[in-house]
Amino acid sequence: MRETRRSEKPINKQHDFTEGNLFRQLIVFSGPLMLTNLLQTSYQFADSLWVGNLLGANALGAVSISSTIIFTILSFVLGLNNAALTILSQQKGRENESGLKRYLNAFVVILTVMSLVLSMLGYGLAEQLLRLLGTPENMLGEAESYLQINFLGILFLFGYNFISTVLRALGDSKTPLRFVIMAVLLNVVLNPLFIGGLDLGINGAAFATIVAQGSAFLYGIIHVLSKKLAPFSTPTLPSRQEVGLILNLGVPSGLQMAVISAGSAAIMSVVTVFGSGVVAGYGAAQRLDSILMLPAHALGTAVNSMAGQNIGVQQWTRVRKIATYGVLYNLTIMLLVGLIVVLFAEYGIRLFIEDESAVVFGTKYLQIVALCYPFLGINFILNGIVRASGAMYQVLVLNIISFWVLRFPLSYLFSGWFGDTGIPLGMGASFLLSSFAAFLYFRFGKWREKELFVRSKQP
Repeated sequence: MRETRRSEKPINKQHDFTEGNLFRQLIVFSGPLMLTNLLQTSYQFADSLWVGNLLGANALGAVSISSTIIFTILSFVLGLNNAALTILSQQKGRENESGLKRYLNAFVVILTVMSLVLSMLGYGLAEQLLRLLGTPENMLGEAESYLQINFLGILFLFGYNFISTVLRALGDSKTPLRFVIMAVLLNVVLNPLFIGGLDLGINGAAFATIVAQGSAFLYGIIHVLSKKLAPFSTPTLPSRQEVGLILNLGVPSGLQMAVISAGSAAIMSVVTVFGSGVVAGYGAAQRLDSILMLPAHALGTAVNSMAGQNIGVQQWTRVRKIATYGVLYNLTIMLLVGLIVVLFAEYGIRLFIEDESAVVFGTKYLQIVALCYPFLGINFILNGIVRASGAMYQVLVLNIISFWVLRFPLSYLFSGWFGDTGIPLGMGASFLLSSFAAFLYFRFGKWREKELFVRSKQP
């Protein structure tokens, strides 16, 4: 007989998604996530704004190239965080406090060791990594120092993201918002102070980043421990079983990010065929895209945590309701976003660029793709539910299908038939078809049979 609930004392009933009004919980939980994602985007935007205006194009280029390496590393960390979201939310749903403590300890040890190793390797190999990316000589010196400083502070980057993930897994999306607000405000203040006031140049931008993230990380630790928001304990060596499960979920989840990055690069190879105007317009549209898709991203994270808690106690009726409410909420929001984009796409593109050929393509791209935003949102919702069960390899396959079987081939094929208009047509068609593939697996796949933990019989 399967256990449906542990007999231990509840960890925190305030953020328990295994009972109560699911639709209200989804609205309340996802709201701070959307705002957090928006602030994270503004964080990166502020960095580029200060560096570009105070130090010029070369420095901005150096930051952009270095950020590519940092993002690649962060992608794997995000993969481990997705594993944490799934494992910890299931333990939370089962009210298994001892299991939650053990896996929290295991994640802390793994991420600490990984951050220290990557910090040393990254600092020593910064120049080689930049040369692999073809960094121009006139940018190499600045890019290397910027990258090395960021590698020295990588523990803060890891910790800052991990604490937020832990709290979300436990059903708390409001507290992580405080950490992000703190980091953003510090970054906005420290960037001009360090770059211009202290005359540290591009190094000042790097120091501003790690001081902001480090401060948010330390505040997060103190706040979580003092308020007892999560059962952290003195780190001890984790068991082989715990490490194995974390890596079994974390590695394919990290590979999902690599698939997405590589797929995006492949699509860019289709775009560049049509010349600089189309490339510039596509670049501007992608910047807006990253903001416009934030609600769908946030909903994907929200349903992952909510479904994880319910999967932990086998409450499949509530899991189905989470999927239904998530899809309906996504359709409502993304249809509204799509309508706004269709009406005001040109104004948005002109915020970034004034070249007429670029504006024409960027506007056309957004107006076509915006109509398909709801379908891409369905992907995030259904894949988030499947991910909550621990079926990471299956989600990896769905991402490969989305980018390499559909998005890149259709964009390439349609661009041959319809010229540059075929790029957004191919993208939009891939959104629709990949959402259908996600639905088929959600409906008929065996992800519900995935079990992360051995279930004991109830006494």
